[in-house]
Amino acid sequence: MARRGHQQETVRAARRPEVRLPELSVWEGGELEPDGDYDGLEFVDLDLAGQAAVGARFMDCVLRRCALDEAGLAKARILDSVLEGVRGVGTDLAGASLRDVELVEARLGGVQLHGAVLERVVVRGGKIDYLNLRKAHLKDVVFEGCVLVEPDFGGAVLERVEFGGCVLRGADFSGARMADVDLRGAAELDIARGVDALAGAVISPGQLFDLAPSLAAQLGVRVVA
Repeated sequence: MARRGHQQETVRAARRPEVRLPELSVWEGGELEPDGDYDGLEFVDLDLAGQAAVGARFMDCVLRRCALDEAGLAKARILDSVLEGVRGVGTDLAGASLRDVELVEARLGGVQLHGAVLERVVVRGGKIDYLNLRKAHLKDVVFEGCVLVEPDFGGAVLERVEFGGCVLRGADFSGARMADVDLRGAAELDIARGVDALAGAVISPGQLFDLAPSLAAQLGVRVVA
């Protein structure tokens, strides 16, 4: 019990979003617009590929099974919303702000979230390839049961971030700053770069063993049998 209490003191758990959606109206307005204001709407089975909605605000919205290939959502604000079963390649969310958001069973590739701010966000299930979170700020973010292939956290700030039951392959943490980052629950932890940036993170003894060659290389230590 003492050991468990010590862990609770040293690793603060992420606060999860509490999304309570109002009664929603179905979106029937055609294409999205830059700086558009979308409130209490449901977007279902829509092809939003290539649409430009730079700086748009989505509040109390649901996007369900929508195609987001090369959608221009840079600097968008997504608040108190759920994105479920969305799919696409090259979605641009650079500099966007996501607060109290659930991203569920997404199938995405090359998502641009560099410089974005994520607060109280859960990414549950699905698979995201080449997720770009360089210089992003993640606070109270949970990656749960998802697969992240070559995610890039270079230069990002991670505070109270959890990886539970998820797979990280070829992750890049170069120059990242971490506080209360819990990697112990990751089903697979493969760090390609930035193992030296794990100060502020917590890993399991088994993960330490797996990362030992990378840590030794970072320290310039030769291991000779």
